[in-house]
Amino acid sequence: MKARTLGDELTVSALGLGCMGMSSAYGPAADADEMVKLIRTAHDQGVTLFDTAEAYGPFVNETLLGDALAPIRDKVVIATKFGFDIDLETGERRGGTNSRPEHIKAVVDASLKRLRTERIDLLYQHRVDPDVPIEDVAGAVQQLIAQGKVAHFGLSEAGVHTIRRAHAVQKVTAVQSEYSLFWREPERELLPVLEELTIGFMPFSPLGAGFLTGKIDENTRFDPSDFRNTVPRFTPEARRANAALVTAIKRIAARKGATPAQIALAWLLAQKPWIVPIPGTTKQHRLEENLGAIELELTPGDLVEIDAEVSTLEVHGDRLPASAMKMVGH
Repeated sequence: MKARTLGDELTVSALGLGCMGMSSAYGPAADADEMVKLIRTAHDQGVTLFDTAEAYGPFVNETLLGDALAPIRDKVVIATKFGFDIDLETGERRGGTNSRPEHIKAVVDASLKRLRTERIDLLYQHRVDPDVPIEDVAGAVQQLIAQGKVAHFGLSEAGVHTIRRAHAVQKVTAVQSEYSLFWREPERELLPVLEELTIGFMPFSPLGAGFLTGKIDENTRFDPSDFRNTVPRFTPEARRANAALVTAIKRIAARKGATPAQIALAWLLAQKPWIVPIPGTTKQHRLEENLGAIELELTPGDLVEIDAEVSTLEVHGDRLPASAMKMVGH
């Protein structure tokens, strides 16, 4: 397994494993025992970075990951997140964000128990809290780092000004946001700032929430509990309009003897050496397919061709519901 460095000191596998979909968001939770096997198989195949959050479930995903990684804890990097207003006793979502320093510290203590560990390797603020100065958030995490409960600080879906302000208080090791051939907005402002500050980037939804695999079309029906039912980009009309993007990726994949998913992931890996995508899956064969992207070499000519094919296509539909977009990029 090839390795990459987030920030200037956190070394991880070139691809991580996003674990959210094992417990929430994409329909009913998968079988826990099967997911434990999948997580351990991922590690056997070289994956060392595993991404979760208290909000996934809530709490269920952290517990799953803690159980799966307990025998190999010191061989992996665990990333989790705080930042939503969730009752730590009941798991009730009270709506909105909560990054008050005392809440952050309570969340971390609860996460450590669920993850069955004494430290969180990478702790993200899940969403920026408009009611709490980011300097206070960074200061709280700095205290947790000094106590040994946290090793590295990260931000998720933060804007560049927030990143700079946080980084001035406590070094930000990684930023997480959506980035793929389906959503290239980070190229405008975010990536240049991350490069300037030596901050790593972990793109979530690197396969466009499954769309870039080529397995979803306008006739696909999602489970009623699947979040994609609420996403403008996944209406049948938007899927029909966006099919041209997948068709272009499929043409390139056929020429390279690869799958569309592998092209999409290899493209991300080729953008910067400090980018570590975190595709999620609940299926063994998809895990193996995704990991195959690491050895797929895209030449400069391939990258020019992909850009020429994709950059002329307009993506239809917002990437998140309007309510979720309000929490992005502060």
